[in-house]
Amino acid sequence: MNFTRWSARLPGTQRRAAARTDHPVTPDRRGEGSVPAARAEQLTDEPPVPAVEDLPVREVLDRVPALVALVHGPDQRIAYVNDAYAAAFGTRPLGAPAREALPELDELGLLPLLDQVLRSGKPRTLKSRKAPGGRSYTFTCTPVAESADSAEGGVLIFATDVTDHAEAAERLRASERRQRETAVTLQRSLLPQELEEPDDLRIAATYQPGGTEAAVGGDWYDVITLGGGRTALVIGDVMGRGVRAAAVMGQLRTAVRAYARLDLPPHEVLQLLDGLATEIDANQIATCVYAIFDPNEGRLVYASAGHLPILVRDETGAVQRADEPTGPPLGTGGWIHSSGSIPLSPGSTAVLYTDGLVERRDEDLDEGIASLERALSGATGTPQVVCDRLVRSLGVTADHDDDVAVLVLQHPARTGPAGDLFRNAALELLGGVEAAPRARAFASGVLTSWRFPTELHDLGVLAASELVANSLQHGTPPMRLRLRRTDRRLIVEVTDGDDHLPRRRRAEPADESGRGIAIVATIASNWGSRRTPGGGKAVWCEFVLPKTAPA
Repeated sequence: MNFTRWSARLPGTQRRAAARTDHPVTPDRRGEGSVPAARAEQLTDEPPVPAVEDLPVREVLDRVPALVALVHGPDQRIAYVNDAYAAAFGTRPLGAPAREALPELDELGLLPLLDQVLRSGKPRTLKSRKAPGGRSYTFTCTPVAESADSAEGGVLIFATDVTDHAEAAERLRASERRQRETAVTLQRSLLPQELEEPDDLRIAATYQPGGTEAAVGGDWYDVITLGGGRTALVIGDVMGRGVRAAAVMGQLRTAVRAYARLDLPPHEVLQLLDGLATEIDANQIATCVYAIFDPNEGRLVYASAGHLPILVRDETGAVQRADEPTGPPLGTGGWIHSSGSIPLSPGSTAVLYTDGLVERRDEDLDEGIASLERALSGATGTPQVVCDRLVRSLGVTADHDDDVAVLVLQHPARTGPAGDLFRNAALELLGGVEAAPRARAFASGVLTSWRFPTELHDLGVLAASELVANSLQHGTPPMRLRLRRTDRRLIVEVTDGDDHLPRRRRAEPADESGRGIAIVATIASNWGSRRTPGGGKAVWCEFVLPKTAPA
Protein backbone atom coordinates (compact mmCIF):
# COMPACT_ATOMS: atom_id res chain seq x y z
CA MET A 1 0.00 0.00 0.00
CA ASN A 2 1.47 3.35 -1.13
CA PHE A 3 0.69 5.72 1.77
CA THR A 4 2.12 8.69 -0.20
CA ARG A 5 -0.60 8.35 -2.83
CA TRP A 6 -3.26 7.98 -0.11
CA SER A 7 -2.02 11.06 1.72
CA ALA A 8 -2.61 13.19 -1.33
CA ARG A 9 -6.34 12.51 -1.03
CA LEU A 10 -6.75 12.81 2.77
CA PRO A 11 -8.92 15.70 4.02
CA GLY A 12 -6.97 18.93 4.21
CA THR A 13 -4.12 17.76 1.97
CA GLN A 14 -5.44 18.66 -1.49
CA ARG A 15 -2.89 20.74 -3.24
CA ARG A 16 -4.06 24.04 -4.60
CA ALA A 17 -2.33 25.18 -7.77
CA ALA A 18 -3.08 28.80 -7.09
CA ALA A 19 -1.22 28.68 -3.76
CA ARG A 20 1.95 27.44 -5.52
CA THR A 21 1.96 30.04 -8.38
CA ASP A 22 5.08 32.29 -8.36
CA HIS A 23 4.35 36.01 -8.32
CA PRO A 24 6.96 38.43 -9.89
CA VAL A 25 8.61 40.91 -7.58
CA THR A 26 8.10 44.53 -8.66
CA PRO A 27 11.01 46.97 -8.56
CA ASP A 28 11.43 49.22 -5.58
CA ARG A 29 9.94 52.67 -6.12
CA ARG A 30 10.02 55.20 -3.35
CA GLY A 31 6.84 57.11 -2.79
CA GLU A 32 4.71 54.44 -4.45
CA GLY A 33 3.99 52.39 -1.35
CA SER A 34 6.80 49.87 -1.90
CA VAL A 35 8.75 48.21 0.94
CA PRO A 36 12.20 49.73 1.52
CA ALA A 37 15.07 47.62 0.24
CA ALA A 38 16.53 46.97 3.70
CA ARG A 39 13.13 45.82 4.97
CA ALA A 40 12.60 43.61 1.93
CA GLU A 41 15.93 41.91 2.45
CA GLN A 42 15.05 41.24 6.11
CA LEU A 43 11.77 39.59 5.12
CA THR A 44 13.34 37.41 2.48
CA ASP A 45 16.00 36.19 4.93
CA GLU A 46 13.36 34.56 7.25
CA PRO A 47 12.56 30.89 6.57
CA PRO A 48 9.24 30.45 4.71
CA VAL A 49 6.23 29.13 6.67
CA PRO A 50 5.14 25.82 5.15
CA ALA A 51 1.58 25.59 3.86
CA VAL A 52 -0.77 22.92 5.19
CA GLU A 53 -0.46 21.15 1.82
CA ASP A 54 3.29 20.78 2.31
CA LEU A 55 3.08 19.06 5.75
CA PRO A 56 3.97 15.36 5.68
CA VAL A 57 0.67 13.69 6.46
CA ARG A 58 2.07 10.49 7.89
CA GLU A 59 4.36 12.35 10.28
CA VAL A 60 1.40 14.45 11.48
CA LEU A 61 -0.84 11.42 12.03
CA ASP A 62 1.94 9.57 13.82
CA ARG A 63 2.23 12.40 16.35
CA VAL A 64 -1.42 13.19 17.11
CA PRO A 65 -2.71 11.78 20.44
CA ALA A 66 -5.93 10.56 18.83
CA LEU A 67 -6.18 7.04 17.46
CA VAL A 68 -5.99 6.88 13.67
CA ALA A 69 -6.37 3.91 11.36
CA LEU A 70 -6.87 3.64 7.61
CA VAL A 71 -8.57 0.71 5.91
CA HIS A 72 -8.79 0.14 2.18
CA GLY A 73 -11.11 -1.66 -0.18
CA PRO A 74 -14.36 -3.54 0.27
CA ASP A 75 -12.66 -6.13 2.48
CA GLN A 76 -11.33 -3.29 4.67
CA ARG A 77 -7.66 -4.20 4.69
CA ILE A 78 -5.42 -2.26 7.05
CA ALA A 79 -3.41 0.44 5.25
CA TYR A 80 -2.16 2.33 8.30
CA VAL A 81 -2.40 2.68 12.09
CA ASN A 82 -0.68 5.48 13.98
CA ASP A 83 1.44 5.20 17.11
CA ALA A 84 -1.43 6.15 19.43
CA TYR A 85 -3.58 3.36 18.01
CA ALA A 86 -0.76 0.84 18.40
CA ALA A 87 -0.18 2.00 21.98
CA ALA A 88 -3.89 1.55 22.82
CA PHE A 89 -4.58 -1.78 21.11
CA GLY A 90 -1.17 -3.10 20.00
CA THR A 91 0.52 -3.20 16.61
CA ARG A 92 -1.58 -4.35 13.68
CA PRO A 93 -0.30 -6.10 10.52
CA LEU A 94 -0.71 -4.00 7.36
CA GLY A 95 -2.71 -5.59 4.59
CA ALA A 96 -4.73 -7.83 6.93
CA PRO A 97 -8.58 -7.65 6.86
CA ALA A 98 -9.99 -5.44 9.61
CA ARG A 99 -12.37 -8.18 10.77
CA GLU A 100 -9.36 -10.31 11.72
CA ALA A 101 -6.75 -7.71 12.60
CA LEU A 102 -8.95 -5.11 14.36
CA PRO A 103 -11.06 -7.21 16.78
CA GLU A 104 -11.61 -4.19 19.02
CA LEU A 105 -13.56 -2.45 16.23
CA ASP A 106 -15.55 -5.62 15.59
CA GLU A 107 -16.44 -5.81 19.30
CA LEU A 108 -17.64 -2.21 19.22
CA GLY A 109 -19.84 -2.89 16.19
CA LEU A 110 -17.86 -0.47 14.02
CA LEU A 111 -17.26 -2.72 10.99
CA PRO A 112 -20.82 -2.42 9.58
CA LEU A 113 -20.44 1.33 9.93
CA LEU A 114 -17.28 1.18 7.79
CA ASP A 115 -19.24 -0.59 5.05
CA GLN A 116 -21.93 2.08 5.24
CA VAL A 117 -19.39 4.91 4.99
CA LEU A 118 -17.67 3.21 2.04
CA ARG A 119 -20.95 2.76 0.14
CA SER A 120 -22.48 6.17 0.90
CA GLY A 121 -19.34 8.28 0.71
CA LYS A 122 -20.51 10.20 3.77
CA PRO A 123 -18.78 10.41 7.17
CA ARG A 124 -20.37 8.82 10.23
CA THR A 125 -19.74 9.23 13.96
CA LEU A 126 -20.18 6.75 16.80
CA LYS A 127 -20.21 8.56 20.13
CA SER A 128 -18.72 7.45 23.44
CA ARG A 129 -18.20 3.70 23.12
CA LYS A 130 -16.24 1.78 25.75
CA ALA A 131 -13.45 -0.21 24.10
CA PRO A 132 -11.61 -3.25 25.49
CA GLY A 133 -9.37 -2.01 28.27
CA GLY A 134 -12.02 0.28 29.74
CA ARG A 135 -11.28 3.49 27.82
CA SER A 136 -14.12 5.28 26.01
CA TYR A 137 -13.75 6.72 22.51
CA THR A 138 -15.77 8.66 20.01
CA PHE A 139 -15.14 7.27 16.50
CA THR A 140 -15.44 9.32 13.33
CA CYS A 141 -15.21 7.42 10.05
CA THR A 142 -14.44 9.49 6.94
CA PRO A 143 -14.37 8.16 3.35
CA VAL A 144 -11.14 8.72 1.34
CA ALA A 145 -10.25 7.88 -2.27
CA GLU A 146 -6.94 6.60 -3.61
CA SER A 147 -7.18 8.82 -6.69
CA ALA A 148 -9.69 11.01 -8.39
CA ASP A 149 -10.67 8.34 -10.94
CA SER A 150 -10.35 5.34 -8.64
CA ALA A 151 -13.43 3.25 -7.99
CA GLU A 152 -11.88 1.78 -4.88
CA GLY A 153 -11.77 3.73 -1.69
CA GLY A 154 -11.01 3.50 1.97
CA VAL A 155 -12.10 4.78 5.33
CA LEU A 156 -10.10 6.88 7.76
CA ILE A 157 -10.94 5.99 11.37
CA PHE A 158 -10.34 8.78 13.86
CA ALA A 159 -10.94 7.97 17.55
CA THR A 160 -10.90 10.58 20.33
CA ASP A 161 -10.45 9.50 23.94
CA VAL A 162 -13.52 10.73 25.85
CA THR A 163 -13.07 8.58 28.96
CA ASP A 164 -13.14 11.55 31.33
CA HIS A 165 -16.31 12.89 29.78
CA ALA A 166 -17.95 9.45 29.77
CA GLU A 167 -17.07 8.85 33.43
CA ALA A 168 -18.36 12.30 34.38
CA ALA A 169 -21.59 11.63 32.49
CA GLU A 170 -21.96 8.25 34.21
CA ARG A 171 -21.42 9.85 37.61
CA LEU A 172 -24.09 12.41 36.76
CA ARG A 173 -26.50 9.67 35.64
CA ALA A 174 -25.78 7.69 38.82
CA SER A 175 -26.47 10.79 40.91
CA GLU A 176 -29.74 11.38 39.07
CA ARG A 177 -30.71 7.73 39.57
CA ARG A 178 -30.03 8.00 43.30
CA GLN A 179 -32.06 11.20 43.54
CA ARG A 180 -34.92 9.59 41.65
CA GLU A 181 -34.77 6.47 43.83
CA THR A 182 -34.86 8.71 46.89
CA ALA A 183 -37.88 10.58 45.55
CA VAL A 184 -39.68 7.35 44.61
CA THR A 185 -38.95 5.86 48.04
CA LEU A 186 -40.22 9.03 49.72
CA GLN A 187 -43.28 9.07 47.46
CA ARG A 188 -44.17 5.45 48.16
CA SER A 189 -43.56 5.80 51.90
CA LEU A 190 -45.96 8.75 52.05
CA LEU A 191 -48.70 6.84 50.24
CA PRO A 192 -50.92 4.51 52.32
CA GLN A 193 -49.16 1.19 52.74
CA GLU A 194 -52.52 -0.54 53.17
CA LEU A 195 -55.86 0.93 52.17
CA GLU A 196 -58.55 1.13 54.80
CA GLU A 197 -61.41 -1.25 54.07
CA PRO A 198 -64.86 0.31 54.53
CA ASP A 199 -67.81 -1.98 55.21
CA ASP A 200 -69.84 -0.92 52.19
CA LEU A 201 -67.13 -0.43 49.56
CA ARG A 202 -64.50 -2.55 47.85
CA ILE A 203 -61.44 -0.47 47.01
CA ALA A 204 -58.15 -0.90 45.16
CA ALA A 205 -55.48 1.59 44.10
CA THR A 206 -52.31 1.61 42.05
CA TYR A 207 -49.42 4.02 41.75
CA GLN A 208 -46.79 3.90 39.01
CA PRO A 209 -43.94 6.43 38.89
CA GLY A 210 -42.76 7.82 35.57
CA GLY A 211 -40.05 6.03 33.57
CA THR A 212 -36.35 6.20 34.39
CA GLU A 213 -35.93 9.41 32.41
CA ALA A 214 -38.75 11.19 34.28
CA ALA A 215 -38.47 12.62 37.77
CA VAL A 216 -41.06 11.37 40.22
CA GLY A 217 -44.08 13.60 40.75
CA GLY A 218 -46.47 14.34 43.60
CA ASP A 219 -49.45 12.06 42.91
CA TRP A 220 -51.25 10.67 45.93
CA TYR A 221 -54.47 8.97 47.03
CA ASP A 222 -56.06 7.96 50.32
CA VAL A 223 -59.08 6.23 51.84
CA ILE A 224 -60.35 7.46 55.24
CA THR A 225 -63.15 5.84 57.24
CA LEU A 226 -65.15 8.60 58.92
CA GLY A 227 -67.33 6.52 61.20
CA GLY A 228 -71.08 6.10 61.04
CA GLY A 229 -70.61 4.04 57.87
CA ARG A 230 -69.25 6.96 55.82
CA THR A 231 -65.98 6.92 53.85
CA ALA A 232 -63.79 9.74 52.51
CA LEU A 233 -61.82 9.24 49.30
CA VAL A 234 -59.14 11.60 48.05
CA ILE A 235 -56.78 11.79 45.10
CA GLY A 236 -54.45 14.63 44.19
CA ASP A 237 -51.45 15.72 42.16
CA VAL A 238 -48.82 18.26 43.22
CA MET A 239 -47.43 20.14 40.24
CA GLY A 240 -43.69 19.74 39.74
CA ARG A 241 -41.18 16.93 40.08
CA GLY A 242 -38.69 15.43 42.45
CA VAL A 243 -38.26 15.29 46.20
CA ARG A 244 -39.84 18.71 46.75
CA ALA A 245 -43.11 17.69 45.06
CA ALA A 246 -43.17 14.44 47.04
CA ALA A 247 -42.58 16.31 50.30
CA VAL A 248 -45.41 18.78 49.60
CA MET A 249 -47.63 15.84 48.71
CA GLY A 250 -46.88 14.23 52.08
CA GLN A 251 -47.83 17.39 53.95
CA LEU A 252 -51.10 17.76 52.04
CA ARG A 253 -52.02 14.10 52.55
CA THR A 254 -51.42 14.41 56.30
CA ALA A 255 -53.52 17.57 56.40
CA VAL A 256 -56.36 15.88 54.50
CA ARG A 257 -56.49 13.09 57.08
CA ALA A 258 -56.56 15.63 59.91
CA TYR A 259 -59.32 17.72 58.30
CA ALA A 260 -61.30 14.57 57.46
CA ARG A 261 -61.53 13.77 61.19
CA LEU A 262 -63.50 16.99 61.59
CA ASP A 263 -66.16 15.36 59.39
CA LEU A 264 -66.61 18.51 57.31
CA PRO A 265 -68.33 18.72 53.92
CA PRO A 266 -65.94 18.22 50.96
CA HIS A 267 -65.86 21.87 49.91
CA GLU A 268 -64.91 22.99 53.42
CA VAL A 269 -62.03 20.50 53.49
CA LEU A 270 -60.74 21.90 50.18
CA GLN A 271 -61.12 25.43 51.53
CA LEU A 272 -58.82 24.56 54.44
CA LEU A 273 -56.37 22.78 52.14
CA ASP A 274 -56.22 25.79 49.84
CA GLY A 275 -54.98 28.04 52.62
CA LEU A 276 -52.53 25.40 53.86
CA ALA A 277 -51.07 24.84 50.40
CA THR A 278 -50.25 28.55 50.14
CA GLU A 279 -48.47 28.41 53.50
CA ILE A 280 -46.48 25.29 52.61
CA ASP A 281 -45.08 26.77 49.39
CA ALA A 282 -46.53 29.76 47.57
CA ASN A 283 -44.91 28.54 44.33
CA GLN A 284 -46.50 25.08 44.47
CA ILE A 285 -50.06 24.29 43.38
CA ALA A 286 -51.91 21.01 43.51
CA THR A 287 -55.10 19.56 42.09
CA CYS A 288 -57.32 17.46 44.34
CA VAL A 289 -60.69 15.71 44.57
CA TYR A 290 -62.18 15.01 47.99
CA ALA A 291 -65.32 12.85 48.09
CA ILE A 292 -67.50 11.30 50.80
CA PHE A 293 -69.61 8.20 50.31
CA ASP A 294 -72.66 7.74 52.54
CA PRO A 295 -74.26 4.29 52.11
CA ASN A 296 -77.55 5.61 53.44
CA GLU A 297 -77.76 8.07 50.56
CA GLY A 298 -76.07 5.94 47.87
CA ARG A 299 -74.21 8.98 46.50
CA LEU A 300 -70.72 10.42 46.28
CA VAL A 301 -70.62 14.00 47.52
CA TYR A 302 -67.43 15.61 46.21
CA ALA A 303 -65.51 18.83 45.69
CA SER A 304 -62.79 19.34 43.09
CA ALA A 305 -59.86 21.75 43.05
CA GLY A 306 -58.84 21.75 39.41
CA HIS A 307 -58.76 17.96 39.21
CA LEU A 308 -60.01 15.61 36.52
CA PRO A 309 -63.66 14.45 36.77
CA ILE A 310 -64.72 11.34 38.67
CA LEU A 311 -66.12 8.62 36.39
CA VAL A 312 -68.91 6.31 37.58
CA ARG A 313 -70.02 3.15 35.77
CA ASP A 314 -73.47 1.83 36.69
CA GLU A 315 -74.75 -1.76 36.54
CA THR A 316 -75.63 -1.45 32.84
CA GLY A 317 -72.15 -0.30 31.83
CA ALA A 318 -73.14 3.33 31.21
CA VAL A 319 -70.45 5.78 32.36
CA GLN A 320 -71.29 9.16 33.89
CA ARG A 321 -68.78 11.98 34.25
CA ALA A 322 -68.86 14.24 37.34
CA ASP A 323 -67.72 17.45 35.65
CA GLU A 324 -69.13 20.17 37.89
CA PRO A 325 -68.46 21.94 40.16
CA THR A 326 -64.70 22.37 39.74
CA GLY A 327 -62.68 25.17 41.32
CA PRO A 328 -59.06 26.27 40.73
CA PRO A 329 -56.12 24.23 42.07
CA LEU A 330 -55.06 24.36 45.70
CA GLY A 331 -52.61 27.13 46.48
CA THR A 332 -54.21 29.78 44.27
CA GLY A 333 -56.35 31.27 47.09
CA GLY A 334 -59.37 33.52 46.96
CA TRP A 335 -61.86 30.93 45.69
CA ILE A 336 -64.98 29.66 47.44
CA HIS A 337 -65.27 25.95 46.67
CA SER A 338 -68.59 24.14 46.43
CA SER A 339 -69.72 20.52 46.60
CA GLY A 340 -71.55 18.41 44.04
CA SER A 341 -72.83 14.83 44.05
CA ILE A 342 -73.12 11.85 41.74
CA PRO A 343 -75.06 8.59 42.28
CA LEU A 344 -73.13 5.51 43.39
CA SER A 345 -75.87 2.90 43.59
CA PRO A 346 -75.27 -0.79 44.36
CA GLY A 347 -73.41 -2.40 41.47
CA SER A 348 -71.63 0.83 40.50
CA THR A 349 -67.90 1.41 40.08
CA ALA A 350 -66.21 4.82 40.46
CA VAL A 351 -62.72 5.78 39.29
CA LEU A 352 -60.56 8.63 40.60
CA TYR A 353 -57.27 9.19 38.74
CA THR A 354 -54.47 11.65 37.99
CA ASP A 355 -53.60 13.22 34.64
CA GLY A 356 -50.77 10.77 33.94
CA LEU A 357 -53.40 8.16 33.06
CA VAL A 358 -55.17 10.18 30.36
CA GLU A 359 -52.88 13.02 29.27
CA ARG A 360 -50.79 12.53 26.12
CA ARG A 361 -48.67 15.06 24.27
CA ASP A 362 -50.12 14.15 20.87
CA GLU A 363 -53.83 14.32 21.76
CA ASP A 364 -56.36 16.49 23.53
CA LEU A 365 -57.07 15.80 27.21
CA ASP A 366 -60.77 15.20 26.49
CA GLU A 367 -59.79 12.43 24.09
CA GLY A 368 -57.83 10.74 26.89
CA ILE A 369 -60.79 10.97 29.27
CA ALA A 370 -63.08 9.60 26.54
CA SER A 371 -60.68 6.66 26.10
CA LEU A 372 -60.84 6.03 29.83
CA GLU A 373 -64.64 6.10 29.72
CA ARG A 374 -64.66 3.47 26.97
CA ALA A 375 -62.21 1.30 28.90
CA LEU A 376 -64.26 1.64 32.11
CA SER A 377 -67.54 0.75 30.38
CA GLY A 378 -66.18 -2.70 29.60
CA ALA A 379 -64.12 -3.22 32.76
CA THR A 380 -65.58 -5.80 35.12
CA GLY A 381 -64.20 -7.83 37.99
CA THR A 382 -62.69 -6.89 41.31
CA PRO A 383 -61.43 -3.34 41.91
CA GLN A 384 -57.82 -4.51 41.49
CA VAL A 385 -58.66 -6.17 38.18
CA VAL A 386 -60.39 -2.98 37.02
CA CYS A 387 -57.33 -0.94 38.08
CA ASP A 388 -54.97 -3.14 36.08
CA ARG A 389 -57.24 -3.18 33.03
CA LEU A 390 -57.58 0.61 32.95
CA VAL A 391 -53.83 1.16 33.26
CA ARG A 392 -53.18 -1.40 30.52
CA SER A 393 -55.93 -0.09 28.24
CA LEU A 394 -54.61 3.47 28.44
CA GLY A 395 -51.15 2.32 27.35
CA VAL A 396 -49.28 3.01 30.59
CA THR A 397 -45.96 1.12 30.57
CA ALA A 398 -42.85 1.05 32.73
CA ASP A 399 -41.25 3.85 30.67
CA HIS A 400 -44.33 6.11 30.84
CA ASP A 401 -43.31 9.79 31.02
CA ASP A 402 -45.56 10.78 33.96
CA ASP A 403 -46.71 9.45 37.30
CA VAL A 404 -50.02 7.59 37.38
CA ALA A 405 -52.33 7.12 40.36
CA VAL A 406 -55.68 5.33 40.10
CA LEU A 407 -58.26 4.70 42.83
CA VAL A 408 -61.17 2.34 42.05
CA LEU A 409 -64.14 1.83 44.38
CA GLN A 410 -67.11 -0.47 43.98
CA HIS A 411 -70.45 -0.42 45.76
CA PRO A 412 -71.38 -4.11 45.59
CA ALA A 413 -74.94 -5.21 44.90
CA ARG A 414 -75.51 -7.70 47.69
CA THR A 415 -78.25 -10.31 47.46
CA GLY A 416 -79.17 -13.46 49.33
CA PRO A 417 -77.28 -14.23 52.56
CA ALA A 418 -74.79 -11.42 51.87
CA GLY A 419 -77.67 -8.97 51.61
CA ASP A 420 -78.97 -10.05 55.01
CA LEU A 421 -75.75 -8.78 56.58
CA PHE A 422 -76.48 -5.22 55.39
CA ARG A 423 -79.74 -3.80 56.73
CA ASN A 424 -81.24 -0.36 57.33
CA ALA A 425 -84.16 0.78 59.47
CA ALA A 426 -85.36 4.32 60.22
CA LEU A 427 -88.01 6.00 62.42
CA GLU A 428 -89.27 9.57 62.19
CA LEU A 429 -89.38 11.01 65.75
CA LEU A 430 -92.66 12.88 65.86
CA GLY A 431 -94.29 14.48 68.90
CA GLY A 432 -92.66 15.40 72.20
CA VAL A 433 -91.29 13.33 75.03
CA GLU A 434 -93.51 10.41 74.02
CA ALA A 435 -91.13 9.87 71.08
CA ALA A 436 -88.54 8.42 73.46
CA PRO A 437 -90.42 5.23 74.41
CA ARG A 438 -91.42 4.72 70.77
CA ALA A 439 -87.76 4.96 69.78
CA ARG A 440 -86.75 2.40 72.42
CA ALA A 441 -89.46 -0.01 71.30
CA PHE A 442 -88.48 0.47 67.65
CA ALA A 443 -84.80 -0.15 68.34
CA SER A 444 -85.57 -3.24 70.42
CA GLY A 445 -87.79 -4.72 67.73
CA VAL A 446 -85.30 -4.08 64.91
CA LEU A 447 -82.30 -5.49 66.79
CA THR A 448 -84.32 -8.55 67.75
CA SER A 449 -85.27 -9.14 64.12
CA TRP A 450 -81.61 -8.85 63.19
CA ARG A 451 -80.95 -11.64 65.74
CA PHE A 452 -78.25 -9.86 67.69
CA PRO A 453 -76.99 -11.41 70.94
CA THR A 454 -78.70 -10.19 74.10
CA GLU A 455 -75.78 -8.11 75.29
CA LEU A 456 -75.37 -6.28 71.98
CA HIS A 457 -79.14 -5.88 71.73
CA ASP A 458 -79.31 -4.18 75.13
CA LEU A 459 -76.34 -1.90 74.38
CA GLY A 460 -77.90 -0.85 71.07
CA VAL A 461 -81.23 -0.04 72.71
CA LEU A 462 -79.49 1.96 75.44
CA ALA A 463 -77.44 3.96 72.93
CA ALA A 464 -80.53 4.71 70.82
CA SER A 465 -82.43 5.82 73.92
CA GLU A 466 -79.65 8.20 75.07
CA LEU A 467 -79.13 9.74 71.62
CA VAL A 468 -82.86 10.25 71.13
CA ALA A 469 -83.24 11.81 74.61
CA ASN A 470 -80.33 14.15 73.91
CA SER A 471 -81.89 15.19 70.59
CA LEU A 472 -85.32 15.73 72.14
CA GLN A 473 -83.81 17.93 74.83
CA HIS A 474 -81.34 19.99 72.78
CA GLY A 475 -82.40 19.59 69.14
CA THR A 476 -85.22 20.78 66.91
CA PRO A 477 -87.43 18.94 64.40
CA PRO A 478 -87.26 17.17 62.05
CA MET A 479 -85.74 14.28 64.00
CA ARG A 480 -84.98 10.75 62.87
CA LEU A 481 -83.53 7.58 64.37
CA ARG A 482 -81.63 5.36 61.96
CA LEU A 483 -80.24 1.88 62.64
CA ARG A 484 -77.83 0.24 60.27
CA ARG A 485 -75.97 -3.02 60.37
CA THR A 486 -73.10 -4.24 58.17
CA ASP A 487 -71.13 -7.45 58.27
CA ARG A 488 -68.82 -5.81 60.84
CA ARG A 489 -70.71 -3.29 62.96
CA LEU A 490 -73.98 -1.87 64.25
CA ILE A 491 -74.50 1.87 63.70
CA VAL A 492 -77.02 4.01 65.61
CA GLU A 493 -77.60 7.54 64.31
CA VAL A 494 -79.97 10.36 65.28
CA THR A 495 -80.44 13.50 63.18
CA ASP A 496 -82.24 16.75 64.04
CA GLY A 497 -82.56 20.31 62.77
CA ASP A 498 -80.20 22.04 65.23
CA ASP A 499 -76.59 22.48 64.08
CA HIS A 500 -75.09 22.77 67.58
CA LEU A 501 -72.76 19.77 67.95
CA PRO A 502 -72.79 17.94 71.30
CA ARG A 503 -69.62 17.43 73.28
CA ARG A 504 -68.70 15.11 76.02
CA ARG A 505 -68.43 16.77 79.42
CA ARG A 506 -68.06 15.78 83.05
CA ALA A 507 -71.39 15.87 84.95
CA GLU A 508 -71.34 16.74 88.63
CA PRO A 509 -73.16 14.42 91.06
CA ALA A 510 -75.97 16.95 91.55
CA ASP A 511 -76.50 17.56 87.82
CA GLU A 512 -79.69 16.15 86.33
CA SER A 513 -78.33 16.12 82.77
CA GLY A 514 -75.05 15.90 80.84
CA ARG A 515 -74.54 12.17 81.14
CA GLY A 516 -76.08 10.96 77.87
CA ILE A 517 -73.09 11.46 75.56
CA ALA A 518 -70.74 10.19 78.30
CA ILE A 519 -72.77 6.98 78.54
CA VAL A 520 -72.75 6.53 74.75
CA ALA A 521 -68.99 7.14 74.58
CA THR A 522 -68.45 4.56 77.31
CA ILE A 523 -70.51 1.71 75.91
CA ALA A 524 -69.88 2.22 72.15
CA SER A 525 -66.76 1.36 70.16
CA ASN A 526 -66.78 4.82 68.61
CA TRP A 527 -68.99 7.88 68.40
CA GLY A 528 -69.07 11.24 66.67
CA SER A 529 -71.16 14.06 65.27
CA ARG A 530 -71.29 16.21 62.17
CA ARG A 531 -73.31 18.98 60.61
CA THR A 532 -75.64 17.93 57.80
CA PRO A 533 -75.75 19.80 54.45
CA GLY A 534 -79.30 21.07 54.83
CA GLY A 535 -78.69 22.48 58.30
CA GLY A 536 -78.83 20.46 61.46
CA LYS A 537 -76.63 17.69 62.77
CA ALA A 538 -76.19 13.94 63.00
CA VAL A 539 -74.93 12.19 66.15
CA TRP A 540 -73.88 8.56 65.76
CA CYS A 541 -72.24 5.69 67.57
CA GLU A 542 -71.17 2.22 66.46
CA PHE A 543 -70.56 -1.20 67.96
CA VAL A 544 -68.17 -3.75 66.51
CA LEU A 545 -69.98 -7.04 65.94
CA PRO A 546 -68.49 -10.20 67.41
CA LYS A 547 -67.23 -12.58 64.75
CA THR A 548 -69.52 -15.29 66.04
CA ALA A 549 -72.66 -13.12 65.80
CA PRO A 550 -75.43 -14.91 63.92
CA ALA A 551 -76.48 -13.40 60.62
